[in-house]
Amino acid sequence: MKPPMTINLSADICGIKLVNPTILPAGFLGTTKEILKRVANSGAGAVTIKSISSVARDGHKNPTVLMYEAGMLNAVGYSNPGVKAAANEFSNIGEIGVPVIASIIGTEADDFLKVIDGFGDLLSKSKDSSSRFSAIEIPLSCPHTPGFGTLAGQSTPEATSEIVSAVRKKCGLPLFVKLSPNVPDISKLAMVAQDAGADAITAVNTMGPGMVINIDAREPVLDFKVGGVSGAALRPIAVRCVFDIYKAVEIPIIGVGGISSGRDAIEMMMAGASTVGIGTAIYDRGIDVFKGVTDEMSDWMTNNGVGSLNEIIGAAHK
Repeated sequence: MKPPMTINLSADICGIKLVNPTILPAGFLGTTKEILKRVANSGAGAVTIKSISSVARDGHKNPTVLMYEAGMLNAVGYSNPGVKAAANEFSNIGEIGVPVIASIIGTEADDFLKVIDGFGDLLSKSKDSSSRFSAIEIPLSCPHTPGFGTLAGQSTPEATSEIVSAVRKKCGLPLFVKLSPNVPDISKLAMVAQDAGADAITAVNTMGPGMVINIDAREPVLDFKVGGVSGAALRPIAVRCVFDIYKAVEIPIIGVGGISSGRDAIEMMMAGASTVGIGTAIYDRGIDVFKGVTDEMSDWMTNNGVGSLNEIIGAAHK
């Protein structure tokens, strides 16, 4: 009798070892160390903290999140406690049990550097990997927060180059750059990020912004009126973006956007992603979605004679 196939779901992103390719993206549940422990225990291969600025931000007023038939609209507005409080919250980071990615934001290049300074040893390459963040991510792509992302022009080649270069010089950890799908040619922007020192591309942030109107109240549902679109509506756009980026750069890609099943994750990896982010699907499938997705990936790989993820990464290009 033929022995059962051994399935290897381990992944590697910039030398960071993951037991499986799923990552909690910034903006979902990443507010405290205890919550991230729960996510890790629920099967995530890595986790990302909520995006942190140099000083505390209130963000937009409620309602900030809306589920609708094709996914989610959100306009949270980067609410966060500021880097001083975040550095305290995420001390003893090794307790989380999986690699942790720090997401930092700023309105200007210098603001990003202030956050790096504020985190101190948590972003120091000289520290043992178990006592610091594993990587740093800079989103230059939020579509709904004035002063940040696309509303601040951070998705232009010029701004991308300036910010990525500044962060690269300041921090020696692996650097991920999160790009917007709302650009004319995302592959060229990825090349700019790569040339400026990015070690990986996170693709993509939410698209839009979009709007849903309450026809009984005769006004938009979100307080900010518009919000970034994620979930199922975003997935085909994200897959295309990852496909285009894979052809243009040599650095790995974290594919994010509408992944809610093992088939979705495999599709994103066939487009060129080395790992995948799962966010909006938490609202549909619960925090155990990470284990659910990896189990479904394992089943598909077994049924199709695929032993490791390396066999499917970029497969749609061959």
